[in-house]
Amino acid sequence: MTRGREDAIVVHVAGSVLDPDLGDHVCLPFDGERERVRATRAFTVNGLRRRTKVLILTHAEPPERTRAWLAPLVPGFADAEAAGQVEIVACAQTHFTAGCFDPGRVLAELAGAHTRARRHGQHGVYALIDASWGAKDVLGQAAFEAAANELFGERWLAAVCQYDRNLFSRECIDRAAAVHPISPEQALLRFAHTFAPPGLRVWGDIDLTNRQAFASVLARLESVPGQVVIDASGLDFIDAGSAQLLTVTAMARPPGSTVVVCGAATARVLRLIRGDELLVVRRVADV
Repeated sequence: MTRGREDAIVVHVAGSVLDPDLGDHVCLPFDGERERVRATRAFTVNGLRRRTKVLILTHAEPPERTRAWLAPLVPGFADAEAAGQVEIVACAQTHFTAGCFDPGRVLAELAGAHTRARRHGQHGVYALIDASWGAKDVLGQAAFEAAANELFGERWLAAVCQYDRNLFSRECIDRAAAVHPISPEQALLRFAHTFAPPGLRVWGDIDLTNRQAFASVLARLESVPGQVVIDASGLDFIDAGSAQLLTVTAMARPPGSTVVVCGAATARVLRLIRGDELLVVRRVADV
């Protein structure tokens, strides 16, 4: 089998997850070293093509080893790294302080990468993260992944978190995928924070597979003062259980202060679950 044919298979299996849009937070399980290498190569090539800063955070192996096998696979890698467009860093330097997981440090390091990207005229940050950093605390890792979703609403960061099926159990990977808005073979959710009016724009699909991720995305709205508007007009599908999360958000806020703008199909689901008794539902045609 030729390399080109192998790469085609990876793209077919993983779809757009190796070429994410800024704002995408992806869980990518993989089987074996060869699949990890091919995914890393494709992600790096796509990040350079998009003129983003490619940030590769390693844990299972040191950055030097990753650089040694990745550089020959990516055209222009040496020049891109010399120009600051590619950075390979150990998770020990981004995720931990004195040997303990430090969520604040992770967010600060990503923000720092964004600052450097802007300084160099790059369009955002493409982060490929070796999720084995959390193998000893999978519950804490899943909680962090869910909380980190808030960062992606700013739409300058795309992250693909690589989960090794030889290291994580099926249960752990399913838990991780559920708190990521995007993962192969699950519904694809994209979102963005809005500010005038304050609120959220969501598009794609929401069902049981990414419902927990949607819950984490909505959580920040509960404390926003005044009226918030959730623009769901771009949703292609939402199931009843996920739509119920909109009513949970409304119940945590002052009555009448949570507005959902949506199409006919979403409005119908909200009506069926009696969500329109708690939410102000505005159909797109009426806006």
